[in-house]
Amino acid sequence: MFVRKRSRKLPIAFALAATAGGFLYLTGQRVASAAKDTYESLETFASIMAIVQKSYVDEVPSENLIQGAIKGMVGSLDPHSSYLTPDGYKELQIETTGEFGGLGIELTVRDNILTIVTPIDGTPAFRGGVKPGDQIIKIDDDLTMDMGLQEAVDKMRGKPGSRVKLSLRREGVQDLVDIELTREVIHVKSVRGGRLVDGRFAYVRLTGFQENSAEELAQALDKLDKERRGGIDGVVLDLRFNPGGLLTQAVAISDLFLDAGLIVRTDGRIESQVHKFFAQAEGTRPLIPMVVIVNEGSASASEIVAGALQDHHRAVVIGTRSFGKGSVQTILPLPDNSALRLTTARYYTPSGRSIQSTPIQPDVVVEMPKLDPKQIAEAVAEAEKRSPHEDYFDLTRDPQLARSFELLRSWEGDIQKIGGVAGFHLERLAKAETAKAEPAKAAAKSKK
Repeated sequence: MFVRKRSRKLPIAFALAATAGGFLYLTGQRVASAAKDTYESLETFASIMAIVQKSYVDEVPSENLIQGAIKGMVGSLDPHSSYLTPDGYKELQIETTGEFGGLGIELTVRDNILTIVTPIDGTPAFRGGVKPGDQIIKIDDDLTMDMGLQEAVDKMRGKPGSRVKLSLRREGVQDLVDIELTREVIHVKSVRGGRLVDGRFAYVRLTGFQENSAEELAQALDKLDKERRGGIDGVVLDLRFNPGGLLTQAVAISDLFLDAGLIVRTDGRIESQVHKFFAQAEGTRPLIPMVVIVNEGSASASEIVAGALQDHHRAVVIGTRSFGKGSVQTILPLPDNSALRLTTARYYTPSGRSIQSTPIQPDVVVEMPKLDPKQIAEAVAEAEKRSPHEDYFDLTRDPQLARSFELLRSWEGDIQKIGGVAGFHLERLAKAETAKAEPAKAAAKSKK
């Protein structure tokens, strides 16, 4: 049974309070100097605003000008900080409860280019063939150069049933890839695909970190325990194409599998932004062998879970390198029902790795096969025939999935005594993988 852990909610407004308090550490002279510089800059801003209102070709309400200035100021900080209008803030609250309208794409900005972190499983973007790492060059006829993250999101959202075209630059493809997608209300079911494999191993896919995701995951595993009659012998947690979500849920899900120790640390510029989250023995699931699958679409909260389980040697991580999105955005509500989404800290795994600068590296690297354009078209056509909520599970065509269960079948030892994943004999597995690859390399050379 799932046991609800003690609440670990982040304080919503801690960043504003801490920032105000931070000036207490400055000397009186520095405070006066800072205040003078700020006052002069605000005078310049007020003068420019007055000129625009007086001389611009169209009349512009003061509110629009101020909102535009705020968006520009916050947007200049980093790709993930933004100003949310009242409507935008309302949409964000809907997202974290698991239902919203649009295409189902998680975005970021890399090298000043809109880049797709991952398409969310079961959404129009996922079924339409959008890939992690794709760069969005155009949305319909609008070039995205210098387009802000929030503006791009707003353009891709719209009335369910309406269509939008994305022009994408994809690694290894010479021409732009044009994909036309139909908007729909996105129902994100965070826990999917729960099933038994070989009659004794559990497979569960986690597609997001919304409210109650930890409870849903625990319930799915409880159900498989009962189905197995005596409990499952191992578990595969699939975090591929999972863009993340709520930090509290990443902590709670890690806590399901860890009975002690640090899960994640957040470190910011001021003391109130430094937090440590620890596992508790209460509610921890039985210590059975565990494999976690990640790929380039696994980001943020997914990387927290994978990093914590990897650092504590609780699970073997397989797949490909994760996305590397490890910054903390705090939502700061404002009196007019708008809000700031502000980067206030960065995530660090228990061993001190910064996820932002160092994506999660799998213990066992398993690449997915590279498909030619014809195979991609066939895969997209096949995906579009399936229901948006149908789970895709195919051990014969998914090498990362197949390898996960090979690992579970190879496990030896008593996890209670050995601890962590020592029973997987990773060094022996690595040697076996090398030996397996040698004949293929030799065959490739002989063809040349």
